[in-house]
Amino acid sequence: MKLRIINGPNLNLLGKREPEIYGGKSFEDYFKDLQIKYNHIELSYVQSNIEGELITHIQDADTMYDGIILNAAAYTHTSVGIGDAVGAIEIPVIEVHISNTFGREEFRHQSYISKYAKGVILGFGLQSYDLAIQSFL
Repeated sequence: MKLRIINGPNLNLLGKREPEIYGGKSFEDYFKDLQIKYNHIELSYVQSNIEGELITHIQDADTMYDGIILNAAAYTHTSVGIGDAVGAIEIPVIEVHISNTFGREEFRHQSYISKYAKGVILGFGLQSYDLAIQSFL
């Protein structure tokens, strides 16, 4: 099984940015832990702060992976384009969020991705990614 993790804007700052919300560990360090734990799965990871690049990563994954774990971060709430890209591909997408977006500002309650996602996991910190992987097994 091949899974692609796609992270959106500012997630490159995990471990530094608002640790009270996002924790103190970088995603790169956490990703190494996932690779060890799920060594029987081919995991790859990409992060971009640029909306168009995220759309391209989603489209490209459709022919190369069995599924996507997508944390579009702030673009979740603003990007019709990312939502359309998820709706246009054949492979399943699990939408993840580190924080409970429903416990935050009201604008974060809207997702342009959820409608097309196989499922949504939020509020479990970095463990949200682990739960998403488990959903594919």
